[in-house]
Amino acid sequence: MFGFINIPNDFVYDVIRHPYLQRLNRIRQLGLASFVYPGAQHSRFHHSVGAMFLMDEALKTLREKGHEISLQEYNGALAAILMHDIGHGPFSHVLEHALVTNIHHEAISLLMMQQMNSEWHGQLQTAIDIFTDSHPKQFLHQLVSGQLDVDRLDYLRRDSFFTGVSEGNIGSARIIKMLDLNEERLVVESKGIYSIENFLMSRRLMYWQVYLHKTSVAAEKMMINTLRRARELSVNGERLFASPALSYFLSNDTTLSDFMDKEEALSHFINLDDNDIWSALKVWMSHHDKVLSLLSDAMVNRKLFKIEISEKRVNEEKIASFLQEYMDKYRINRHEASYLISSDILTTDMYSEKDDSIDILYKDGTVKDISQASDMFNIELLSKKVVKYYFAYLRG
Repeated sequence: MFGFINIPNDFVYDVIRHPYLQRLNRIRQLGLASFVYPGAQHSRFHHSVGAMFLMDEALKTLREKGHEISLQEYNGALAAILMHDIGHGPFSHVLEHALVTNIHHEAISLLMMQQMNSEWHGQLQTAIDIFTDSHPKQFLHQLVSGQLDVDRLDYLRRDSFFTGVSEGNIGSARIIKMLDLNEERLVVESKGIYSIENFLMSRRLMYWQVYLHKTSVAAEKMMINTLRRARELSVNGERLFASPALSYFLSNDTTLSDFMDKEEALSHFINLDDNDIWSALKVWMSHHDKVLSLLSDAMVNRKLFKIEISEKRVNEEKIASFLQEYMDKYRINRHEASYLISSDILTTDMYSEKDDSIDILYKDGTVKDISQASDMFNIELLSKKVVKYYFAYLRG
């Protein structure tokens, strides 16, 4: 996608070679979206290296415009973007809703960075400071995590490329060439405003066409329910086939303090990837528990939940009728039948001035937020959070 990517020095090469980074080769970037877009087989490692390339380009641009960035800051920024996703579990956010609940992947990423930093006798401290926004040069953090960060610039274009959804094909090279600084904060030169408009529109389109595509959502909800059922059985004493890493999270209600205080929680998480889940699902297909075997077979053989998306929440009578149908058909109780449906809200993550504005720099030195600078958008459209309701259920 970017052609050849050169690794700039031995320090960056050592970060890439670390087992925590190599683990990302075994985790798909788009989780279960390959059920919809078969080409979406790219990994989080692909994305991390691509984001590093764009970070390198952005830092070169800022240096060319006269801004001082030391070698330590340069290496720190590249390491921070390389490591920004190392805390992700299998299938993107599925684990956050099924096994490792109430712990965001960013918190695990930071713990893993700190462990690497300890191994490397403090060599990653600048990267950690940039990642946590405690480095004095705030623009370095903005490039890692902000409204216009290189993370988004890479994944929108990469996900567009591998899914074939052309709307996400943003002009990342032009946006990077337009970057500058104003009072140590990132700005975009005014001649780049149309590229920013395209970026924001592409992001909106990609949400509904890829990230919240209804079949992807159905697959994710089915996977979550499968793992939740497996966990319930494990907690109740059932010994399920699973790798040691997966078995640990099926049997333990893990909290952030466990990750911080117990070495085994983090070490098991580091050993967990997509392969653990698929291996278990293939064995669970023949398990005596009807719910687990039904859901596992449906995941492996793509008999996914049917899903309805609407403006209103599904009524309780409809849910009750589906539950009764499953209870009668499979001879299971109401609680067991509840694993065969899923119902909640879907929301888009859109531009918000309150988070971290995209600022446009004009030739006279004035700076305006994109919502005021653009004649194409207004702030209501840019920041509108769309909320929809879904009802997903096992096909009859």
